[in-house]
Amino acid sequence: MNTATVRESVDIEAAAEVVWSVVTDWPRQREWMLGTEVHLVSGDGRGVGSRMVAFTGVAGLGALDSMEITEWSPPHRCVVRHTGRLVRGDGIFEVVARGPAASTFLWSERLVLPFGQVGRFGWPVVRPGFAWGLRRSGQRLAELCRREAG
Repeated sequence: MNTATVRESVDIEAAAEVVWSVVTDWPRQREWMLGTEVHLVSGDGRGVGSRMVAFTGVAGLGALDSMEITEWSPPHRCVVRHTGRLVRGDGIFEVVARGPAASTFLWSERLVLPFGQVGRFGWPVVRPGFAWGLRRSGQRLAELCRREAG
């Protein structure tokens, strides 16, 4: 099986509870996650078994991503299993408190690369752009959380 892992982190000047609240408010992810809109499909989005669907792309071109929460440990860790045709694997959000008003957000994607050998050989070309998107989204998240924290 072809797999790849991408990890990004960002320090945020907001309490862990604030960061957790923002990152797990699935419909609000469009405010910080580049080109992504998320909708709840089942459950309340606040525990194992809740399901979401996301579209990531520009001008109608992109990928549909179905997900299910498989681990829920507020306010520190959430794991979603990507179950779509193109996007498969695990997405992990972790929030580490660095004090009463400071946190680090860690975002990992453990992906099953699509398209067999083509995906495996194409990943080194795609990875820098994918990592940049996670990094830029993390920066946008930090800005949003700072505003939320007041």
